[in-house]
This record gives sequence, structure tokens and C-alpha cells, in this order.
Amino acid sequence: MKVYIAGKVTGLEKTEILSKFYESRKQLKEEGHTVMSPSVLVLNEGFEHEDYMHICYAMIDVCDAVYMQKDWQNSEGAKMEFQYAKDKKKQIIYEDESTRED
Repeated sequence: MKVYIAGKVTGLEKTEILSKFYESRKQLKEEGHTVMSPSVLVLNEGFEHEDYMHICYAMIDVCDAVYMQKDWQNSEGAKMEFQYAKDKKKQIIYEDESTRED
């Protein structure tokens, strides 16, 4: 399955972003998934939030599911990705089931 990772990015240091998305990617790959991570966008500075969201939505479009990191509810962007994925009828996978929303 192709899986997009959604989680908090804004307000975190680059190293923290890359580390947490790397760990999620590693886990999902070990489970046999093909992974799309927005952490690659961290290296491209200077774009507006809506530009990044446009790119993230395109990433979600080509995936079967969205993996919600445990901090996703603390991120406006991840909440937007969650709603977009639901609207597109994508499977939602939660890192932490206590953050599940239906």
C-alpha cells in the first residue's frame, strides 16, 4: 500500500522533523508499504503554507492511505491533510489510536 505521512512540521527544528518522519517511514517500510513523506519539503524553504499544502494534497492523491503521527492534532496542516484524506476516501492509519477521529 502507498502511504502518506501526516504530522506536525511547523514550529519544529529541521532535525526533529527529519528524525520523526524518518522513524515513521522506517516503520511503514518494514510493514511493506511504499511511503510518501512531506519531510522532503523541509529542504525547500521560501514557499507559503498554501504552496506546501498544495504539494501535500498531490502526494495524498497518489497514496492509498494517510498515516497520522501522534502529534497530528497539534498541527493545522496535518488537520487539513486529515480532512482532505477523509474527503478523498483514503484509509486513515493512526500512530496512536487515542488520537483517532471518525
